[in-house]
Amino acid sequence: MADASKLKPGLVVASHGRHVWVETPDGQRLICHPRGKKSQTVVGDQVLWQASADEGTIEKVQTRRNLFYRQDEVRTKSFAANLDQIVILIAAEPEFSETQLAYALIAAEAERIRPIIALNKSDLAQAFERAWQRLAVYRAMGYSVLPMALKPRGPATTIPVVNPLDAVLQGKTTLVLGPSGSGKSTLINRLLPQAQVLTQDLSSALNAGKHTTTSTTLYWVDAQRTTAVIDSPGFQEFGLQHIEPMRLASLMPDILAHTSQCRFYNCSHTHEPGCSAIAAVAAGEPPADAMEGNSAFIASTAYRISARRYKIYSDLFTALSQKRY
Repeated sequence: MADASKLKPGLVVASHGRHVWVETPDGQRLICHPRGKKSQTVVGDQVLWQASADEGTIEKVQTRRNLFYRQDEVRTKSFAANLDQIVILIAAEPEFSETQLAYALIAAEAERIRPIIALNKSDLAQAFERAWQRLAVYRAMGYSVLPMALKPRGPATTIPVVNPLDAVLQGKTTLVLGPSGSGKSTLINRLLPQAQVLTQDLSSALNAGKHTTTSTTLYWVDAQRTTAVIDSPGFQEFGLQHIEPMRLASLMPDILAHTSQCRFYNCSHTHEPGCSAIAAVAAGEPPADAMEGNSAFIASTAYRISARRYKIYSDLFTALSQKRY
């Protein structure tokens, strides 16, 4: 057992395999290795470590506020811990997967992390308008949806384009998440011009090879180290095998809004008679100009569940109910 008097605090700022970079309170960084065969640390972890030669050994991971991760039938992929919020970056073109978006939102809700949807390519007027309308149901649920144009290429859309992330990020620890092709690398390089150089330094230090970057990396936006952005790999699938099927409705605000009126207390909202969620789907689509972010409206009988959203719910509920233990 490690001598408690020799333990020092640190923050995990990058990871690659079993190696991590730990930053000390005074801003110094060093390579640390977990004690034991399996690493339990992720970027964003507060840890206690002990020096060993010019490196260190992680002796303890402090209690986390949250842990954002995905899980499929084969493995669990942890993104980061102790987050204030997640920016989910999607693009108007190519067309984004609403299922992937919904799954990321569910994972965020499960850990009580605030999600922010950023829609890129607002300069592509027609494609952007279509995507913006697809996101109407998410705005109606109260999610922040921000228009962005990371690489302007034509006449601006009628929706005002600003750079909304500066104020959103300030003083927060934010994970930037997005599928390949969404513009995530462009966003990171725009926010953090030094990110590419830092990533190369980290890869070299962690022996990752010059063509391989670390899986996840934390960057400080300001010199005071109060605003952090965490870059993560792109993804094409987002497993939710860790979500219990009967919990699913509580993690989807539009479904949850109708569950209190169901006839049965253990309603799955998939087939039962007297299910108010199913009735809300049958009643039609929500209006495009719904009262965005108005919880009273969402809970009212005037609010309707999108057929697209309900299909995502029912398909996922079925899949989670069939998972093997």
